[in-house]
Amino acid sequence: MGQYITTGDGTKIAVYDPNPSGRKAILLIHGWPLSHEIFEYQIPALISRGYRVVTMDLRGFGNSDMPGNGYGYDRMAGDIYEVVKMLGLWNFTLGGFSMGGSIVLRYMYLFQGYGVNRLLLFAAAAPCWTKRPGFPYGKTIEDADVLIRQASTDRARLAYDFSHKQLLYGQHSKAIKDWFYNIALSATGYATIKTGISLRDEDGRRDLKAVHVPTAVFQGNQDVVVTRELTMYQYENIPGAVLYEFAESGHGVIYDELPQFNEKLLEFLGN
Repeated sequence: MGQYITTGDGTKIAVYDPNPSGRKAILLIHGWPLSHEIFEYQIPALISRGYRVVTMDLRGFGNSDMPGNGYGYDRMAGDIYEVVKMLGLWNFTLGGFSMGGSIVLRYMYLFQGYGVNRLLLFAAAAPCWTKRPGFPYGKTIEDADVLIRQASTDRARLAYDFSHKQLLYGQHSKAIKDWFYNIALSATGYATIKTGISLRDEDGRRDLKAVHVPTAVFQGNQDVVVTRELTMYQYENIPGAVLYEFAESGHGVIYDELPQFNEKLLEFLGN
């Protein structure tokens, strides 16, 4: 069971804090169109090593409220800040998967990395998920528009294709793909559309320059959602970043090679 933290604009954000007495804190932010549940297979490994593992559902996802606005990275980074302040987190590790990676980078920019002592980027859709003048990396605007239209007309198919064809690489059970599918379906349609627009339009190049803590960049070499060149841009533009590459992982780098991923995660954290 989680708890709810109400943000300044009245949105109730679902927060999960199963080990509040942990001696070190880590806050993990999910991606699009998922929820906190995607970190199920990291939480036990972290708690067993004494971590206070905090997760949350972004507005419009999982068990959080679906307000009519606030789906830009600034507001969602503000939600993280309000959770951090309410829980009293300090000297904590902040991590984000996919779109969540973009949002944690925005947090570093807007709030000067308040309380953060390490940063984790898991297949982050950053600094821009789509190509634009001066930034020839990532997907095309047309690619993003296809997803936004599908979210508007057949979100069930979008969630199915994402979970069964795009997220994972290699041999996985139908059951685990269905599990990710159900997580994707737990998102509201409205938030899926609005954050899809943010994925298409947001430009976070300035956010990379705000990172001044040890940072790990995790990349699946078979990723068809976030290109390797996009990940390399992060690695090359965050001073001192460490790169972990996984040869047999796709976009779901947190799951595809699960033992190896958790081993490298704990290695970076110093466990």
